[in-house]
Amino acid sequence: MNTALFTVAQAKASQVEYALQICEEMAASAQARGTGIARRSPEYIAQKMIEGKAVIALHEDGTWAGFCYIETWSHGNYVANSGLIVNPIFRQEGLAKEIKRKIFELSREKYPNAKIFGLTTGFAVMKINSELGYKPVPYSELTQDESFWKGCESCINFPILQSKDKKNCLCTALLWTAAAQEREPRQGIDQSAKAPNRLERLYKKISFLKQK
Repeated sequence: MNTALFTVAQAKASQVEYALQICEEMAASAQARGTGIARRSPEYIAQKMIEGKAVIALHEDGTWAGFCYIETWSHGNYVANSGLIVNPIFRQEGLAKEIKRKIFELSREKYPNAKIFGLTTGFAVMKINSELGYKPVPYSELTQDESFWKGCESCINFPILQSKDKKNCLCTALLWTAAAQEREPRQGIDQSAKAPNRLERLYKKISFLKQK
């Protein structure tokens, strides 16, 4: 990413003007991919900005470039980094990776004891999450908060989730916990150096979980 052209930082209340554009691009992107996302309203996105629970990327000319927000479940014991989106005119700039890193750091700062999880069908997001230390898990290890699963109702794949009694769907579940990281002695090894091996293991585990 050309850091001279973009800023990626915690969103502010003064940036709610971008909420409608962000929501429209989320919907357009999901339609183009033929995959589903839980639809969010501009008001919901704006509220995340006001609460300081979002990260926004802006081009130096003020154009909105990318976005992601935090959701909490089970009384803050589970955190999800949701709605990752990059403006189409700024894709291939490495923004998605930087936004994910920033929202991950913000999540850990605000909820240091929480488990951080995600559901995705996108290869790029899986790769980024793997580099951050997420592991593939069955849905049973995610929050069981009904309000979370209710958010899936606007996804086009919701009938599949229902048919499998919320135990599986087209999305892959990924989970990060501090305890899991502590069990992996780093010995000074950068996470990015271990990413290729972790990603290979990730694919194998995903294939196994999809068959269940």
